[in-house]
Amino acid sequence: MKAAPFDYVRADTLSHALETLNQYGGDAKLIAGGQSLVPMMAMRLARPACLIDINRLDSLKDVQLHDHEVRLGAGVRQRDLEFHPQLNSHLPLIAKGIQWVGHEQTRNRGTVGGSLVHADPSAELALAAMVLDVRLQLESTTEGVRTLQADAFFLGPMFTAVGETEALTDITWPVWQGGRIGTAFEETAIRKGDFAMASAACQIQTTLEGAICKVSFGLGGVDGTPRVYPELAATLIGQHMSPALAQQVAHEAAQQTQPGSDMHASAAYRKHLAQALLTRALLSAYQESLHAQLPLDR
Repeated sequence: MKAAPFDYVRADTLSHALETLNQYGGDAKLIAGGQSLVPMMAMRLARPACLIDINRLDSLKDVQLHDHEVRLGAGVRQRDLEFHPQLNSHLPLIAKGIQWVGHEQTRNRGTVGGSLVHADPSAELALAAMVLDVRLQLESTTEGVRTLQADAFFLGPMFTAVGETEALTDITWPVWQGGRIGTAFEETAIRKGDFAMASAACQIQTTLEGAICKVSFGLGGVDGTPRVYPELAATLIGQHMSPALAQQVAHEAAQQTQPGSDMHASAAYRKHLAQALLTRALLSAYQESLHAQLPLDR
């Protein structure tokens, strides 16, 4: 199929893009990579009256590295992030997770902000954003600037808190301090690069004695949004990870999910898969933390 007719505006500034969004009042879409939007338009699942091209906006392509955080413009290409020389030292979970995002060809065009706004429940960057509790900055001509934490940003399948005339402009990723940090990202899909049937992400920090002092983990593809489990994570503080403990926590997390069934897998299988992947992620991240440097070199 072909897309329905639409107007096209190439924005020269962020203000120009926001003014055009406001002008169309919810009937416009921003486009930078288009790796999800264009196929949806071709199938007429999305029929915007106007496409606003923001590829020229260099202000949305900044990568700012600080000791305690990494600030990314929403227009940063996934491929640029993947090959950033300091990504692994600042955001090791992203360095692992981005390898699972689509294919090399789609990562060449896809943007970090575009993936988050699309809000596919199985999206890897959305899961990582929840696990790391990112801060997202939204802008509009009417509401000005506002910020949201990840858990308030993702509202449902392909549904976020971004208003009709708002644009995601900036994503701030916290950088854990102190070293002894381990990460893991696990995923199962029908084929490499396909949408995940289930995924698991984990970041753990341990003391010199091997006790867990900080931990965050989550599951993707098994609910309407990526899920994180702060209550379960709190029970791990002070403990040493073991296969039995990892399996117990993963089981409790998986039981809280509500996956759907389709031609590829039943809901019961997806819960089983989520438990297996999270068990593996917890153990892998913990073992990596035990061999990580203290303090963490940057």
